[in-house]
Amino acid sequence: MDQEINDNLKKISTWKRIFFMLVFSVIVGLVRVLLWAVILLQVASALMTGAANKNILGLGGKLSAYLYHILLFLTYNTDKLPFPFSAWNLIDEVKLPEIQE
Repeated sequence: MDQEINDNLKKISTWKRIFFMLVFSVIVGLVRVLLWAVILLQVASALMTGAANKNILGLGGKLSAYLYHILLFLTYNTDKLPFPFSAWNLIDEVKLPEIQE
């Protein structure tokens, strides 16, 4: 058991993943701030016009999908690194609700 733990501690791939997890933890904080800005803008739009602002619906959806990809990585549900270490178009794989006209 001790040898197995020792071997795991020596794996470069484990330390590399931990490093990326720390990087994406910081990115999550930034994305959360942006999402709150989108939320507040949508609430203000709904209060003033009675409808969501169509110009920022897509941004909110993309940020939400990006956060989802990061969380999948942080929880070991995927080994695929999110953007900026992979293509941004992976976000398009997440099924988002259709934007209502």
